[in-house]
Amino acid sequence: MLIDEDGIDLSNWKEKLDASIPASLQGFIDEIINRNLRNSIFVDITANDKVAGVYDQLLEKSISVVACNKVAASSAYDNYKKIKDLAREFNSQFLFETNVGAGLPVIATLNDLVHSGDRVHKIQAVLSGTLNFVFNNYDGTRQFAEVVKQAQDEGYTEPDPRLDLGGTDVMRKIMILVRESGVKIEMNDIANNSFMPSSCMEGTVEDFYKEMANEEEHFKKLVEEADAAGCKLKFVASFENGKASVGLQHIDSMHDLYHLYGKDNVVLFYTDRYTEQPLVIKGAGAGAEVTASGVFADIIRASKV
Repeated sequence: MLIDEDGIDLSNWKEKLDASIPASLQGFIDEIINRNLRNSIFVDITANDKVAGVYDQLLEKSISVVACNKVAASSAYDNYKKIKDLAREFNSQFLFETNVGAGLPVIATLNDLVHSGDRVHKIQAVLSGTLNFVFNNYDGTRQFAEVVKQAQDEGYTEPDPRLDLGGTDVMRKIMILVRESGVKIEMNDIANNSFMPSSCMEGTVEDFYKEMANEEEHFKKLVEEADAAGCKLKFVASFENGKASVGLQHIDSMHDLYHLYGKDNVVLFYTDRYTEQPLVIKGAGAGAEVTASGVFADIIRASKV
């Protein structure tokens, strides 16, 4: 790893990097803390649990953390609360807007509602750009596995696509929103009504694609049943009456979730102030560019404190 407070000359960065010290996560954290630079911000764009495990060391040294990594915010509630409390105690920022909806202002909007005294009673959302892309592009004319592979190739999926297809990633996202609403919740409190055959979720990622191809009739039947009902398939996350769930639903043309195209996400907040008509946040919810813009926005937000 190469660290230079005066900047790195891009004309010979490779030679300098090759001649520098071996990379080490703890060594990097120690460098940040020892240099004690003002307004330092640690940015985590991994999906790694070990990286998420060092946030506490940084926050307690008043170093802000910006993360698109969902591991910390969706970890055990006590750990989530500990990280939030450390940020508050040491006047640092823990910002993770891109955990839900990529660059969409979902968490910031929710925080504004809660901090201004509003109460959230119900959330309905389509939170997977991957699954929305897949069901907007799968009509049975080509294999379901092909459409999923296209979503992965275009950068919409998690590094392991099974986290998207199995609903785990959506469970994490609705849990984060419920927590930010002020409710204590764990992953095992969320019902997952998965549409994936269990055989597809075993083995390697390569096995996953093979099994999806073998189960093509199952996926085709899902689409045919929705078509027969005049509905679209949407993987919906919900929170109401203290209970959260995720699952594939038939959505008719009168529903707020119906007109959702491509890789878009949408979140509906029903609160004391937004009762009959919800507050709606909608837009692209996956992809490198919108995620990068959300991370950059968080960096700017942290730098202004």
